[in-house]
Amino acid sequence: MRKIVVLILSLVLVMTTLAACGQGAKQTPGGNGGGGAAAGELKTGLAVILSIAKSTDAGEKDGLAQVDSTVAAVTVDAQGKIVSAVFDAVQTKVNFSTDGKIVTPLDTMIMTKNELGDQYGMRKASGIKKEWNEQAAAFAQYVQGKTMSEVKGIALNEEGAPAASELSSSVTIHVTDLIAALEKAVNNAQSLGAKAGDKLGLGIVTTISNSADAAAEKDGVAQAYSMYTAATFGSDGKITSSIIDASQSNVNFNTSGKITTDLQNAKLQTKNELGDQYGMRKASGIKKEWNEQAVAFAQYVKGKTISEVKGISLNEEGKPAEAELSSSVTVHVTDFIVVLEKASQNAR
Repeated sequence: MRKIVVLILSLVLVMTTLAACGQGAKQTPGGNGGGGAAAGELKTGLAVILSIAKSTDAGEKDGLAQVDSTVAAVTVDAQGKIVSAVFDAVQTKVNFSTDGKIVTPLDTMIMTKNELGDQYGMRKASGIKKEWNEQAAAFAQYVQGKTMSEVKGIALNEEGAPAASELSSSVTIHVTDLIAALEKAVNNAQSLGAKAGDKLGLGIVTTISNSADAAAEKDGVAQAYSMYTAATFGSDGKITSSIIDASQSNVNFNTSGKITTDLQNAKLQTKNELGDQYGMRKASGIKKEWNEQAVAFAQYVKGKTISEVKGISLNEEGKPAEAELSSSVTVHVTDFIVVLEKASQNAR
């Protein structure tokens, strides 16, 4: 009798163990043990590719200082696959005369290609009758679910446009810089709080107000000052992660309207890429570099709605007024707030 009881108990134990194993397998699909919470976490990335190569001297026509910014925002999962991507670009054009005077009004509103939409004017010349922003969105959708290695393996023709009909039916623009920006964004991506299901937005603001005429003692400068953010938003509209960056891209010219900047070899970097080379730390009352203050502001707005961000108290210079924030951020944050609002408006 005793042996029978022991045998029954042993059978019950075996069946219980098998059942538990079966339930465990159902809870961790794909056999990736412990992947539940981690699998839902996303990394957020932002990158900018800058070029001034299309700038030209003044002559029969006014000179042109052109800064091309190609921007990518991305979220990446634990397997390195792209969950969401957004592309945009800015062509900042500043004209100057043969005597080194800025011709373009310094208060000119600079719009991105996505913001321009049909005003950019590609549709008429496009063989597939699609505007730049539509093609950029189609490419962003195409790379979703792919690793960066797979994206870099996309077949391109000699001009850098998609070669396979699967993609070329919706994208005929050059995507070389889009891929370069995307790779940079994926490599820069960090775990900042984004989760599966969050919306991703990209915001950009560009001004040329710091541009100046040339003089006998000093070259003129055409400056494209751009602020960028990649931000993610939860279903409640609250910011779950954000990265803020900026670029000051200069093209110098003399009183004869000749460009003095080396257009082909100029090393153009964003403020985050420059880090300590930007040189704010020495002049900062809190001894923090620009990129450190941008990170501090991004951390401060996490968990806030855009309405709450816009309600942050600022002084007359556009700097944080409350000690809670001004202890870590003393730079002007007006444009930080503007780009975050833009990102929230186009998040998807």
